[in-house]
Amino acid sequence: MTRKNAVTRKSGTHFEQVPLEEVVKRIAPDEVPKELRKGTDDPTTGPRPRKRQPSADSSHFHGVQFYNDRDALCRIVGSFLAEGLKQGDLAVIIATPDHAARVESCLRSVGIDVDELKRQGNLVTLDARDTLQLFMADGTPNPGTFRRVVGSALTRVCRGRDDCAIRAYGEMVDLLWKDGLEAAAIRLETLWNQLANSHDFKLLCGYSMGNFYKGAAIEEIHSQHSHLVGEDGRTTVLTDLETLSPAPL
Repeated sequence: MTRKNAVTRKSGTHFEQVPLEEVVKRIAPDEVPKELRKGTDDPTTGPRPRKRQPSADSSHFHGVQFYNDRDALCRIVGSFLAEGLKQGDLAVIIATPDHAARVESCLRSVGIDVDELKRQGNLVTLDARDTLQLFMADGTPNPGTFRRVVGSALTRVCRGRDDCAIRAYGEMVDLLWKDGLEAAAIRLETLWNQLANSHDFKLLCGYSMGNFYKGAAIEEIHSQHSHLVGEDGRTTVLTDLETLSPAPL
């Protein structure tokens, strides 16, 4: 019988410190090394990323942001959520309490009435670690429980509205990376993509550079996301690198 349990935290020795600019260079299509454009593996950057596997809806936004400090994280997340809220979108934040408080502060600084949105149920904040524990079983996300927990949270914030659009920010995947649960982290990204088949939301994931990540991990991260959001707020579409290879002669 599958049982729920606390997330087992493993050693971080499998991580490799990679500068932020190098990660962006590896993952963004306009920064791809020449070796990858030619269809060859580069021993310094690892194998070519596999074909991305987004949700069935090709317009689904599943962005990733790599950040070096909390101020940069909260500034970008605040801008992402504020843009939607000003358009009438709803918002869900699944973050550590410290980061959630910082994001809310950023929202207030641009004139968003956070307290009123919370009172109306249009902005929901969940603790990332507590939410993660609700659907983790034997060290991996349980798909059915994930859909019930996270899908229900998205459904509740919509409150039965057919035209509901949601912007969500999540740190649960990053917590799994921090705990050394690489396969579980990638599995959770896949479950988010699958959830987009039944719920309308834009998702931004925050990845701490303090956790990071070998070449194979960067490959997997690229394959699960549709956009890269830079610390300057610029958004780059993560086109599958297969399309960058020259056609065979």
